[in-house]
Amino acid sequence: MTITKTKKAEIILKIGKTPKNTGHPAVQIALITERIQDISGHMKTHRKDYTSQVGLLKLVGQRRRLLNYLKRSDLPEYGKLIKQLDLRK
Repeated sequence: MTITKTKKAEIILKIGKTPKNTGHPAVQIALITERIQDISGHMKTHRKDYTSQVGLLKLVGQRRRLLNYLKRSDLPEYGKLIKQLDLRK
């Protein structure tokens, strides 16, 4: 249930533009989104895994806080990231 190094590096390059730009909120949101999707797939097959469910909820809350920060600080970047990650329906 973890992201491989290559997948993580690919996400960082795609969103952050440079390999060392891991602290940018957009990069962090993209990495958390990938982890959320991974854990969601796990939860579909293991419905009673409550420990993973708690971890999933914590990740969703963390992503929500980062999205709020990004929306306050850089609205165009927020809109671009929402479209890129397909977070809003």
